[in-house]
Amino acid sequence: MTASRSTTTRTGVSTRPGRQDRLDHLVYEIRAAVHRGLPPDRTAGLVGDRLAPHLGAANLLTDRQCEGDADRYRQHVLHAEEDGGFSIVSLVWLPGRRTSIHDHVSWCVTGVHQGREHERRYELIPGDPAGRLVATRDVVNEQGQVCGFAPPGDIHRAPEDEG
Repeated sequence: MTASRSTTTRTGVSTRPGRQDRLDHLVYEIRAAVHRGLPPDRTAGLVGDRLAPHLGAANLLTDRQCEGDADRYRQHVLHAEEDGGFSIVSLVWLPGRRTSIHDHVSWCVTGVHQGREHERRYELIPGDPAGRLVATRDVVNEQGQVCGFAPPGDIHRAPEDEG
């Protein structure tokens, strides 16, 4: 699994019949987009287009894949491509949880399956020998929205839910 090339759904709903068919279809669509061999930003855009119609579907995630953790955010691997080309992961945030500030070494797509995600984005101050970051904006991603990232310039974190 290469977590840096990932498609992420954010938490969920109960299992419904046809879950495996939906996931298989999503994997097929993402695989086709990845195998086009486009630049990372264009790949992220195509993968986001494929992910968006599945967000919020009652038959995308199992109950287990929607379970959170009281102490931190939780990952559930839904699919890991054998060649390492991409993985699909359900990330679950409970209220008050957050990621650390991070960037990605490859393209990444996130999509909100249920609820909303508050995200803070950062930029590295050019020429600063201390390598300081400055917060540039806060973004609220609503259910059904996707975001594609491609380095450089994808420094962010999912801060505590503010609402």
